[in-house]
Amino acid sequence: MTSVLTPTVTIETLADLLEHLGGIHPNRVRFRPAPGTATEKDVLALHDQEDRLCELVDGVLVEKAMGLSESLLAGALIEVLRGFVRPRNLGLVTAPDGMVRLAAGLVRIPDVAFISWERLPNRRVPTEPIPDLAPDLAVEVLSVGNTPGEMARKRQEYFSAGVHVVWQADPRMRTMEVFTAPDQSTVLHETHVLEGGTVLPGFTLPLQELFAELDLQGEG
Repeated sequence: MTSVLTPTVTIETLADLLEHLGGIHPNRVRFRPAPGTATEKDVLALHDQEDRLCELVDGVLVEKAMGLSESLLAGALIEVLRGFVRPRNLGLVTAPDGMVRLAAGLVRIPDVAFISWERLPNRRVPTEPIPDLAPDLAVEVLSVGNTPGEMARKRQEYFSAGVHVVWQADPRMRTMEVFTAPDQSTVLHETHVLEGGTVLPGFTLPLQELFAELDLQGEG
């Protein structure tokens, strides 16, 4: 299993815990089970019983931040990526509830992900609810509840686990930040074209088309 190293810190207060998790709001931290004691079984139980998505970080259940506009962008990206990946039989494109185990005790849920067949055992769809694998491409659509510290930690974990590229979409700024390392990125604006690079050679998406999802309106 991949090892993702996290800094050793002393957590004595709630403030210490929130800072350790990236400065997130306390309403995203579940206290049942108690922080530090949660397991993957708790992640699945919460999803099944309360329809809540939580990531597992150092024994802590952290609720996934997501809103309507973020969901719209994620859905549009899934549609476009799958339209490119499926005809070429390149692998799988997952949605905002696709859980992956990046390391022992670390479960993340990218908003969208591309996983090549080469990364999947026997080149087949995993049957377990939380497979042990890292996507080739992970996409995070920023919500109001996400913090810079949280996203920096996520990127470090993704790349440490073997993710090649991280796309970070900002629906409010209408930008897409393309990371090729945790702290190396290029910011693309609405007038630019997003390319698949070495992960998805030949893939292109005018960002104006993607962010147009936020301007949809009905007739009447």
